[in-house]
Amino acid sequence: MTTLIRGGMIVTDERMFEGDILIRDGKIAELSGCAGADEVIDATGRYVLPGAVDIHTHMDLDVGIARVIDDFYTGTVAAACGGTTTIVDHMAFGPKGFSPWHQVREYHRLADGVAAVDYGFHGVLQHVDDTVLDDMAQIAADEGITSFKIYMTYDYRLDDLDLMKVLSRAEKEGILIAAHCENHGMVTYFRERFVREGKTQARWHPVSRPAVAEAEAVNRLLYLAHAAGDAPVYVVHLSTHAGLEEIRRARAVGQKRFGAETCPQYLLLDEALYDDPQQGLKALMAPPLRTQSDRDALWAALAADELDTVATDHCPFTFAKQKQQGAKDFTKCPSGAPGVEERLILLYSEGVAKGRITLPQLVKYACANPARVAGLYPQKGAITPGADADLVILDPDREWTLTTERLHGNADYTCYEGMPVKGAIERVLLRGGTVAMNGDFTGKRGGGQYLRRGRSALAL
Repeated sequence: MTTLIRGGMIVTDERMFEGDILIRDGKIAELSGCAGADEVIDATGRYVLPGAVDIHTHMDLDVGIARVIDDFYTGTVAAACGGTTTIVDHMAFGPKGFSPWHQVREYHRLADGVAAVDYGFHGVLQHVDDTVLDDMAQIAADEGITSFKIYMTYDYRLDDLDLMKVLSRAEKEGILIAAHCENHGMVTYFRERFVREGKTQARWHPVSRPAVAEAEAVNRLLYLAHAAGDAPVYVVHLSTHAGLEEIRRARAVGQKRFGAETCPQYLLLDEALYDDPQQGLKALMAPPLRTQSDRDALWAALAADELDTVATDHCPFTFAKQKQQGAKDFTKCPSGAPGVEERLILLYSEGVAKGRITLPQLVKYACANPARVAGLYPQKGAITPGADADLVILDPDREWTLTTERLHGNADYTCYEGMPVKGAIERVLLRGGTVAMNGDFTGKRGGGQYLRRGRSALAL
């Protein structure tokens, strides 16, 4: 079976050029001089991008007080309709004291034969001993799970001693350590104090997790990584100007093998949403939404190529029920929001169409660099012969309004309700087959393949 995408403006992370793409057996075969094919898709007047890669999602996540509303099917249907053809999902914590292998097996049970797009996993570390470190290395070798997440806050946070053990072993094995960076002492102090003082409305959520809590933890992670021989680390969901300055500091002194992501919510939304005690629950996440100044700084960093990726931290709960757990006390609200379907078109509409970033930069942050960080490039995130034929055809001129009704996940809201959008995703291909067309899912349950990943580019 061959498919020819004819006449589109092909966009990579380095250039744009008008051309054709010949697909054969699910792979990109040729980019020019293409002859006929079994199927011809006219992309005249459209952009053709690599399928987007989201390396920060939480499908079927159990957070103890609630379970997210998207499983690996509904969440990846939403991903496909939003132009994302690959996810790398962060595992939940497992039972106390269990091996990391427990969650590997559990996540295969949840995702295999279910996911509608291609997928991989980040392992999770919640305690450290020699057996856990050996398991981490074996999981990377056997499963192609070449990245593991640690938390610097929450009940299963790792202290600095355990972090040094993990980072030193990760440096030896070429494993990437992704980190949720917030200072646990600061966050716990403020949350407990505000509850005692009766300051339990949503507006106290961002005050309880101040920007300095993120900046201190980013700083500490980078220093620990440097002490461990420049161990490869990746800062997830960077939200503040202060945290960004720590990234800049480490780069200025020549530290190697680290990267940072931000998310659309930290680019497009701010803490004013928390002023409404009900609507604020929709955007209750960790880290919280920040200030307009932080938003401006993150956009400027993307324009200057100072960040590596834009992911989503897709972690959806229902507003009508699950989020209402925090109606009287924000500390009881499950933390997270939907976003996997919105990301790509928001980056185009709010980023490219408004002149904040270029189209190649969009491809860099949403497609190519996530694939590099995940150890999937150039199989994913690239338009080059031999790559998987994961492609997005985008109409740059269509205008519409983003509403919950137009989205495909199970969440009963979007944080971007009513936002005017320029540009529309017309068709999405996964390994050469159309999985979404004009907002309709055309793929199948279980159509996604598990991806055994190579070493992250940050670990080379």
